[in-house]
Amino acid sequence: MGIEVAVFDTSLSEPIFEQIACDLKHQGYSIQPNAVDPVLAQSLWREVSALSDDWFHRAGIGRANDYQLNRFNRTDSVCWIEGSSDPCREWLQYTESLRRFLNRSLFLGLFSYESHYARYLPGQYYKRHLDAFQGQANRLVSTVLYLNPGWLPDDGGELVIYESEIDQTGVRVTPSFGTLVSFLSEEFPHEVLPAKRTRFSIAGWYRLNQSSTERVDPPL
Repeated sequence: MGIEVAVFDTSLSEPIFEQIACDLKHQGYSIQPNAVDPVLAQSLWREVSALSDDWFHRAGIGRANDYQLNRFNRTDSVCWIEGSSDPCREWLQYTESLRRFLNRSLFLGLFSYESHYARYLPGQYYKRHLDAFQGQANRLVSTVLYLNPGWLPDDGGELVIYESEIDQTGVRVTPSFGTLVSFLSEEFPHEVLPAKRTRFSIAGWYRLNQSSTERVDPPL
C-alpha cells in the first residue's frame, strides 16, 4: 500500500513567490513578512520550541571533510530537517514549490534544497560570512524563515545583509514571526546579531547539481 502525500496548494503562495523572484532579479535579496500560512508557521514553531537539547548539535562551518566547529565565528545549534514530521513535510513541499517557481521565472537551475532548524540562545551569534563554500558554487539561493512569536525590536537578534564586501552598514531584518528572507548565497555577506531571548529560525539553501563521475553532490 502506497503512502498518501498531501499536495501543497501553490495558488495562495504564488503572489509571494512572484515578489521573491522579482526581488532576486532586481536587487538580489527579498524580505517577505507573513510569507507562509500562519497555521504552518505555528506548527513549525511548536515543533522546534518543544525539541530537547538532544535534538540540537553545535553548528559548524564547511561540509564533509572540510567541516569544523568554530565557536569564534558562530555559537548557534542546529537540527537538520529530514521531513519526518507533518510540519516539516509541509515546509519541504512549500520550498519545493518555490524552487520550481524560481526555476520557471529566473532559469536558475536550482536542483535541491536542504534546511535545518537554527536555535540561538540569548547572547549567541553568527559573525559575518558567506553561505557558499570556498571553491564550490553549489549553494545559489539562501532562505531564512523566522519562528519567533511576539518578537520585539528591543529583543535584538537581527539578520544583517551586507550588499558588498565593503558595505559596513547593511540591511537589518528583525526576526519577526513568519518573515521569509531569500538572497543570492554567493553575493551577500551576512551575520546574525546576539539576541536577548531564544531565537528560532529555519535556515536553508537551494543548490545546484555538481555531481560528476568522481564526486557526488551533495556528499553523503
